[in-house]
Formats: sequence, structure tokens, C-alpha cells
Amino acid sequence: MTKDKAKAPYIHHIQVGWGDCDPARIAYTARLPWFALEAINGWWADALGEVAGWYHMEMDRGTGTPFVSMSMDFRAPVTPRHILDCACWPTRLGTTSITFRVEGRQAGTLCFDGAFTCVFVDAPSFTKQPPPEDIRALVEARIP
Repeated sequence: MTKDKAKAPYIHHIQVGWGDCDPARIAYTARLPWFALEAINGWWADALGEVAGWYHMEMDRGTGTPFVSMSMDFRAPVTPRHILDCACWPTRLGTTSITFRVEGRQAGTLCFDGAFTCVFVDAPSFTKQPPPEDIRALVEARIP
């Protein structure tokens, strides 16, 4: 993988469905964090080369990443009219945490953006820990 490709945002495509929407015909507010978390899971799957993302990390590697902070700004309605393209990338890696940025766009219009911070934990004991060295290296190579 080239250095430029490693630092490019991962783009997760979501087909917003009728069931994702409220009577106003726009996506339910609660669906927007859901879409952002789908994008982060997709980022992990892509970065680790595994289909399962978080599931693989938790079940096969014994590393969890529960969220400790989420912050989102809503900028334009999300509807089923267009594919929702969620750009996702890590912005910060601390000693035991990672922060992602997610920007959701439809037809080129920014619909939402946010910051999402997780802490690394040993999954069986649910105790905070630094990320495994291979994950640290993988993430550091992808922070712009």
C-alpha cells in the first residue's frame, strides 16, 4: 500500500432505506450515529483485512474498542434518494485511545460530521490497555 493511499479516508457506502426514515421523510436522528459507526467498523475491516471489523478484533484478537465520546454536527437531511458516502479516518491515537472523524455526504452535500473516540480494552477482562503494537503501527500509518 502506498503511503498516500494509507492516509486517504476510507469511504463506506450506505443505501439509506425507507425504514431508516421518519414521517418527515428524512433519516431518523438516531440512525446518523449508527451510519457513522458502520463506517468506523468498515474502516477497521478494511485496515485489518478482515470482513468482520470489530467482531474480528473482539472475538479473534481479544481487543475491544468501546466508545467513550461521540460528537456530531447535523448539516443537511439524509434521505433514501442518494447513497450516503461516509468518509472515515483516524485523527488521533493516544496511549490507550483512538479518535475517528466521519463525514457523511449525499450527492456531494455534507450531511453530518463528527468525532468518535474509543478506548482500547482487553476484551475478556474489559480493562483498559494500549493498542497491540501491530494495530498501533497500522493506525499511525493512516493518520493524516
